[in-house]
Amino acid sequence: MKDKKDIISLIREDQWMMELLRLTSSLNLPDWWICAGFIRSKIWDTLHHFDDRTPLSDIDVIYFDPLNSTEMEEKIYEEKLRRLMPNIPWSVKNQARMHIHSKMPPYTSSVDAISKFPETATALGVKLDGNGNLVLTAPWDITDVVHLEVKPTPHFKNDKQRVKIYEERVMKKNWQVTWQKLKIYPAEGGKLNE
Repeated sequence: MKDKKDIISLIREDQWMMELLRLTSSLNLPDWWICAGFIRSKIWDTLHHFDDRTPLSDIDVIYFDPLNSTEMEEKIYEEKLRRLMPNIPWSVKNQARMHIHSKMPPYTSSVDAISKFPETATALGVKLDGNGNLVLTAPWDITDVVHLEVKPTPHFKNDKQRVKIYEERVMKKNWQVTWQKLKIYPAEGGKLNE
């Protein structure tokens, strides 16, 4: 895997991923993406030559709608997706309000929110455009995810509280149990017990 085109091809060839993308697209959410582990895990599974998909704790659907940023609206979209595909652990979040949860300045778009995820390897999003073409966003590039490296995004490097969030998250996720080839880096000024 060398570039975004390779990742897009990988997703396009996965019928299950494409079905989830089509279902999400049918909601017509503003500035929507399926992000994080949905893409990252597919890449890591492929690079580890796994025959079976690693189960995901959730499918992260994000969108950006500053005009209706209630949590209730998100739950309505989750329920619509559950009705379409009930066996999927859908999680729908409007990024117009998630900056409050993350204790950051307001995000300007979904891609801006993705850029502020804790790890570069997780700061990924994919969607179908109006013509049904796959679009991949990787605000911090794909280098880390395809080289099996887990590093903090710039927003989680120097701030003491965010360094702690990054390190606790990496320890809790314990990704190396599933993907043994991963190399996990501490945030600047932080330590990870590997």
